[in-house]
Amino acid sequence: MAASLSRNSSGRAAAGLLPYPAKFHVAAAYAGFSADDDDYENVALPLGSLFTPEMALLLYGLYMQATVGPCTAAKPRMWNTQEHFKWKSWSEFKELPSIEAMRLFVRTLEEQDPDWYFKSQGREVEAIGEMPVQDNDLDPSLQEEDIPAVNNSPPSPPLPSANGGIGTEVKMEENDVECSTIMEIDVRNEWLSPLVSGRRPAARYQHAAAVVHDKMFVIGGNHNGRYLNDVQVLDLRTLTWSKVEQKLPTSPLSSSMPPIPSNQILSPCAGHSLIRKNRMLFVVGGHSKNSPDSVSVHAFDTETFTWSLFPTYGQAPIARRGQSVSLIGSNLVMFGGEDSKRRLLNDLNIFDLETMTWEAVDAIGPPPSPRADHAAAVYAGHYLYIFGGGSHSSCFSDLHVLNLKTMEWSRKETEYTPTPRAGHAGATVGDLWYIVGGGDNKSGISETIVLNMKTLDWSLVTSVPARTYIACEGLSLVSACLNGEETLIAFGGYNGKYSNEMHVLKTGISQSKASPAPSFGGSHFTEVGESADVPESSIISKEPVDHQPTPTENGGYNTPKLLELKRELEVALASCQDENNKLKSELSITANDLSMELQSVRGQFVAEQTRCFKLEVEVAELRQKLQSMEALQKEVDLLRRQKAASDQVAAQLVQQKQNASGAARRRENLKTVTMRSGKRSSASRFCGNASEAIERCVTLAVQQINFHSFRAEKCQN
Repeated sequence: MAASLSRNSSGRAAAGLLPYPAKFHVAAAYAGFSADDDDYENVALPLGSLFTPEMALLLYGLYMQATVGPCTAAKPRMWNTQEHFKWKSWSEFKELPSIEAMRLFVRTLEEQDPDWYFKSQGREVEAIGEMPVQDNDLDPSLQEEDIPAVNNSPPSPPLPSANGGIGTEVKMEENDVECSTIMEIDVRNEWLSPLVSGRRPAARYQHAAAVVHDKMFVIGGNHNGRYLNDVQVLDLRTLTWSKVEQKLPTSPLSSSMPPIPSNQILSPCAGHSLIRKNRMLFVVGGHSKNSPDSVSVHAFDTETFTWSLFPTYGQAPIARRGQSVSLIGSNLVMFGGEDSKRRLLNDLNIFDLETMTWEAVDAIGPPPSPRADHAAAVYAGHYLYIFGGGSHSSCFSDLHVLNLKTMEWSRKETEYTPTPRAGHAGATVGDLWYIVGGGDNKSGISETIVLNMKTLDWSLVTSVPARTYIACEGLSLVSACLNGEETLIAFGGYNGKYSNEMHVLKTGISQSKASPAPSFGGSHFTEVGESADVPESSIISKEPVDHQPTPTENGGYNTPKLLELKRELEVALASCQDENNKLKSELSITANDLSMELQSVRGQFVAEQTRCFKLEVEVAELRQKLQSMEALQKEVDLLRRQKAASDQVAAQLVQQKQNASGAARRRENLKTVTMRSGKRSSASRFCGNASEAIERCVTLAVQQINFHSFRAEKCQN
């Protein structure tokens, strides 16, 4: 098992010496792709026992994207199944740059076969602890340190070791240490991986971790592009992993906080920040599949394992990942990050945990350039340090300081400039700020360095071989005091492969020497404690101050000097105790006044809330009445229109009735006239007929008379 681990790490380290695109071409040749294929239509899939069909299609698409570019070929017909799937795998990468496709190709191959480099060279695996054999095509004099950084910054001189002298690489022959607890480790300033029990969490990076009562809580992260939202706990006393069953709260977080109207379990996310305050863990920011438009703040209770989503007020910052968040009293100070559209940010925002209000701060002075995946730390309650980070094309090694009293940015120059890096992690132990891991877009950073925030001196703590799990991006780092000694615990990360390993570094610093930083002062914070000025020069004497009495020539100590020193210490102690008592009484009075004022403000707040609620109810009722009045007005208007129409119809009916009555009378009169006319006509006709009859009778009588006269005359003749 140990030989296998050594072979894998050594193989990855040897492959890491190759620059791109040479590294890609070696990997492509090992996978079965030929550089002589001029016609991309004839490139075959790397089928065989090495890869599954799905993996072969993925490698084919990455190879074509890296060597040819975006797919412009016509879609094959469906009857040609293999060509259709090859075209589909290639076209899915769209406009992915060639160099990114090369990196993805090599990374995918390493996940599938960690020993690909040795197998491609036909070399035998070296014994444990030996360096890998160089490639024949690689210059033997080329070292990984000679590869220029992405930002082409000049090489820095070697960092001084924390123990003095120039730091050298520590060759870890075996990662696992046969220890059941961290307390059994007796090695200082070296990274070791003790044995753990329980079910390990899924490998991940871009997660977040914090320590509460000797337990390390790990939340969320990214595994193979899948976001996580699980809560894993490592007991630092027994080194046992366990998974937390998350729940929703049934009541507000505490009586000092207003009721929280909406609660939900944290969505799967990565690139978020985790801040501890008492028993609560606050999750700020991060990316998820359905990220909100603005930064959200979740709270996790480490005793009840319940989640709460904070309602926020003010102008919340745009959603982001890779930001830094620092706790300052009851405020969370957030700087930088990258939004969902991959825009880098360098804004400064403050979230008040008591009022749950966001505030954007316009600090004076030149701020750090927009960046993400940097590290931040707070020193002496008045200074916010920003180190490293990266943009889309380069990594940074600059150090910036924000004075929290004046809200002014300044850039600090140091004697030694560390390697540019992004995705690293930091943890503070007293005045010391430890920086672990990170990457420079080419390889992981193997050095563990420390900054003395008081003197601005960088020192090298230790160095690990390249491509190990400490030399990775997206890991988490926490500090914990175990048995009175400050200890660093690193977990997870990504260096070509996702990790779920836990590593420990014992600093050798006791809890008494690692004095905690006081609360903050300044324009946004309540000042408690003394200020500490950051010196302009970072080069000061490193000679330790000797407070011990010098021994005499015979090996003993000068007793009178000891007694005099003792008296001086007692006087100083009594003076400090008196001053402490005065401060305690003043703080007690101030705390009581503030508590009473806070209770009064809370009562006023509750009364205002009640009044606002009543006003909202009244406004709602008035709106309903107004709506009902509008409906009634519409009904009245409708009735008026109907009445007007009815009146018009009635008038028309009356007119029609009148017209009908006149017509009836006219008809009767006409009928009477007609009847009279008829009678007259009948009489006239009768008279006429009588006249005609009389005339006919007269005519007939005349004729008869004439006839008789004629006859009589005839008879006479």
